[in-house]
Amino acid sequence: MSSRIYCNAQFLPKPGKEAELFKILQSLEPNTLREDGCIEYRVTRQLKSPFAQGTSFPIVFQEIWQDLTSFEAHCQRQEIQHFFQTTCLAEDGLVEKWNVCIYTDEPENYDKPKI
Repeated sequence: MSSRIYCNAQFLPKPGKEAELFKILQSLEPNTLREDGCIEYRVTRQLKSPFAQGTSFPIVFQEIWQDLTSFEAHCQRQEIQHFFQTTCLAEDGLVEKWNVCIYTDEPENYDKPKI
């Protein structure tokens, strides 16, 4: 068990905007990977396969953070706030829908050792 935070940030681009959105999301990687507490931060795009036919948005960030504090600090960075304001929330943004969820590998009510 750990205090790690696992984040999946999914994006549904507006029609014809997938390549442009993917490029913008890739541009967020270098600075984020320098952040304290960032273990993994990689934007991915969905592939077609007969062995993986689930439903998802076509662009997904796979993120692992050292802890909740690190994740929340990341979310408050100016670069990340600017991305959401201009790309997701703006009327002329590239994103039709998005879904950001975080997860833990600790069971509910886990009796974590006190160090």
